[in-house]
Amino acid sequence: MAKTSLQEILNRLRVRAGLFLALAVILLARPTWGSILTGVLICVLGLVIRAWASGHLRKEKELAVSGPYRYSRNPLYLGNFLLGTGITAGARSWWVLGLCVAYFAVFYPLIIRRERERMKNLFPRQYEAYGKKVPLFFPNPWKHSAATGRFRWSLYKQNKEYRALYGTIVVWVVLAAKLLLLKQ
Repeated sequence: MAKTSLQEILNRLRVRAGLFLALAVILLARPTWGSILTGVLICVLGLVIRAWASGHLRKEKELAVSGPYRYSRNPLYLGNFLLGTGITAGARSWWVLGLCVAYFAVFYPLIIRRERERMKNLFPRQYEAYGKKVPLFFPNPWKHSAATGRFRWSLYKQNKEYRALYGTIVVWVVLAAKLLLLKQ
């Protein structure tokens, strides 16, 4: 019971901690044009993975097994990890690195575990077979499913994935502005 309540508390704190992390990134960042370019390139990969995943995701209606879900049971979280990695690279700060590592280490095992349990409850037989074929997080080219399906822009929009794009753009605009202000 204490475990569940701790999990619930951490789940509620995740969003607030993310906002704190975003503020810390902005305040602690020491970007250069090179770090920004590197970070943006990593973030583009994260955004592409998230967009690809959201175009295959019919939340709560069917188990997503096509697109990037063929290679990772959690491609949206993998995309988030790449977004965090890119922003950390762009911020060019050991403090930001430490905070991002702590954030992902505390919150992502929890949310991945919760998601796995939810999928097991919603799609028990399907998820068990799927879990034997597809890695939980990091893709493995030798371990994936053969499921097919096509990307749908309507699902991308329905899942409001454009918000990740907009939020990422805001972060990069702020970091570029900070760099310009630091140069003066």
